[in-house]
Amino acid sequence: MATCYRHPSRETNVSCSNCGRPICPDCMTTTSVGMRCPECSKERTQVRNPVGAPGRSDAPVTYGVVGACVLAFLAEMLGGGGVAAFEGGGTIIRDFGLFGPAVAEGEPYRIVTSAFLHAGLLHLGLNMFALYILGTLLEPAIGSLRFAGVYFASILGGAFGALLLDPNEFTVGASGGIFGLMAAAFLIARARGLDELASQVGFFVIINLVFTFSIPGISIGGHLGGLVGGGLAALLLNHTRNLRSANGKAIEIGGLVALCVVAVVGSLIAADSSLPPGLG
Repeated sequence: MATCYRHPSRETNVSCSNCGRPICPDCMTTTSVGMRCPECSKERTQVRNPVGAPGRSDAPVTYGVVGACVLAFLAEMLGGGGVAAFEGGGTIIRDFGLFGPAVAEGEPYRIVTSAFLHAGLLHLGLNMFALYILGTLLEPAIGSLRFAGVYFASILGGAFGALLLDPNEFTVGASGGIFGLMAAAFLIARARGLDELASQVGFFVIINLVFTFSIPGISIGGHLGGLVGGGLAALLLNHTRNLRSANGKAIEIGGLVALCVVAVVGSLIAADSSLPPGLG
């Protein structure tokens, strides 16, 4: 039988519900989440969305991205872009949309800026609705900094995929980031035992993949690249979740940075291959 960690001579069958250390009756403190040791009973329990309560207000990165996309669309219209469809998109899309030859000739910022531009009001509305649902579902559960890391790994992965498959086509939209968030929500929900939610998200992923391959004009590479980028980021977070805080944070940061760097380098290589021989 275990003995109390504070009183080694006392045997006990009770453990602290927070840290798991064995505690005797003199060391037990009754709380709403079970018996706790003296140290843990003084700590406040942090309540966090377990991936499953969309609409929470603690999603500043999500709201910031939505706001940036809306402002970028207003700038597109002022720059001569159309509201209904992508017909060149005006000067903003021409100057900041993803286009392999332009990236290869010294404009790598397009890898990021293209994710905030959209080819029409319907394109913007559908993407922002999906981003809101996924963001308010996932961001409160994993924290804003981790969410930002997952999202950027997704949009950079989407840019890599788009340049790999269609380097000579203009590509815009947050779809790569959204596909990455879908992959992350699915994997994180599965890791936390939320199988019903994971099934719902998984079905949503399948439906969107069907649309991706069946509707012309959609960037297949952008969607698949975002899906892979967000999925890898989520696997990283699942792996570090149970590690000790210092090591876990270091691995998280290093892993997310590495994913982003690989996506950017891959994008530059793919963009360079879009130039005619002798110009790369």
